[in-house]
Amino acid sequence: MKLPLEYKKTVYAIAFQTGLCLAGSGLFYPLSAIAEEPDAGQTTAHVKPRLFVLTDIGDDPDDQMSMVRLMTYANQIDIEGLVATSTGKNKDQVEPERIVNIVKGYGQVRDNLELHEPGFPAAQTLLNTIAQGLPVHDMAAVGEGKDSSGSERLIEAVDRQDERPLWVSIWGVPNVLAQALWKVSHTRTPEQLAKFVAKLRVYAISDQDNSGPWIRKTFPSLFYIVSPGQNAGGGFHHATWIGIGGDYFHGRFTGPDYQLVTNEWLDKNVRSKGPLGAEYPRWKFMMEGDTPAWMNLINNGLSRPEHPDWGGWGGRYELYTPRKERWFLTEETRPIWTNAQDEVLGLDNRWHTSNHATIWRWRSAYQNDFAARMDWTVKPYNEANHPPVPKLAHPAELTVKKGERVHLSAVGSTDPDGDALSYEWFAYAEAGTRVLSNAASGVMLDIKNADQPQAWFDVTDARVMPPGTGTMHIILAVTDHGMPRLTRYQRIIVKVIP
Repeated sequence: MKLPLEYKKTVYAIAFQTGLCLAGSGLFYPLSAIAEEPDAGQTTAHVKPRLFVLTDIGDDPDDQMSMVRLMTYANQIDIEGLVATSTGKNKDQVEPERIVNIVKGYGQVRDNLELHEPGFPAAQTLLNTIAQGLPVHDMAAVGEGKDSSGSERLIEAVDRQDERPLWVSIWGVPNVLAQALWKVSHTRTPEQLAKFVAKLRVYAISDQDNSGPWIRKTFPSLFYIVSPGQNAGGGFHHATWIGIGGDYFHGRFTGPDYQLVTNEWLDKNVRSKGPLGAEYPRWKFMMEGDTPAWMNLINNGLSRPEHPDWGGWGGRYELYTPRKERWFLTEETRPIWTNAQDEVLGLDNRWHTSNHATIWRWRSAYQNDFAARMDWTVKPYNEANHPPVPKLAHPAELTVKKGERVHLSAVGSTDPDGDALSYEWFAYAEAGTRVLSNAASGVMLDIKNADQPQAWFDVTDARVMPPGTGTMHIILAVTDHGMPRLTRYQRIIVKVIP
């Protein structure tokens, strides 16, 4: 049955009291940054990520779609900047009013969202974060006298007394970030610049002007996730982020359920849902190309933002210096977090190996989650579905020797709506360092009772590259039987020693 709202409020109050105690024990984060997350069999502090968005929002609907989805997760992420960057056919326009309209639509449903999950900021708080860059493309927007309200707000955000890193999510041109870095590099000492750069985490949707390659070359220590290259040379086709919904456009891949990203599905599950849904336009080419740039920040138990190579709804990336491809603007000069491949069984019952698959493998989960949160904008608590709470009955990190048996348990997992739960235990082989080879059956690791709350596997050398040591990432996916079905995860890291 559905849990009473007053009971739910009491549970959250206890969680936030726990956050206060943790903060007083050396975790110097603001209380607003502490949220509840089940981990390793018990509730621990989850630190909200900080987010600063640079968006070329305009006539192309993809940025507007991604902005609507972001609003439904505004309680899980501290949004500190929503900056409109150059847009339009000639990149000589900025349209912050489009952000304003979406945030106002959010404001009309914010109180209803708060009924389902706490922590949604007031609309005015988000309106206060809106700024803009210069209506100038490329590096022409960088240098003396090229400051903007957007670049100044970005500097202020990085300088804020907050130990958490600032994630800069670039949905269009990154020259606002380039200008902020240029100014800091010209007005501060090398030590101060290094401290500034160390606070930044960047995820860019490819290279949409030449300032991205300049940033990566000029600031070699900057944490930067990107599939390099421009669309003119075919860069979007090869980019990881296209896996969000580019099955037939740009990406041209098979494997996932395309019906989940059609305009018809979005009409039913998003656009028909109140004032915020009304701000979600119909796509011209594909759904939400920019969403992967922040989706790994969602608190779903799967991703760890500081470990892009672990994978999550926003994709998986590895740290290396890529060789120059024809769609690159210039040769990369240092390691960046960039394209990595996953091997995934598709809806067509065939195995697919690609960087796109690192995102589309999670499609049913992230689309159902979005649909549920859009329900939250218009429905009372008892008429909507809410995600399950997976709980491990053992630590999330295990050390074992070859030949030993590993017992896995999610006994104690619950659902706030009282729905039945389904379980799936699987090895995320690409995320670990112990190399598992794919058998003819496609089974990376033979986990017994993989669809039950309790499962186990033996650590053997079968289908394992020598020396057979290293880490294995085991994912627990718990899915409820509500409507739509929602999934949450736990990640178990098994370290295999001789």
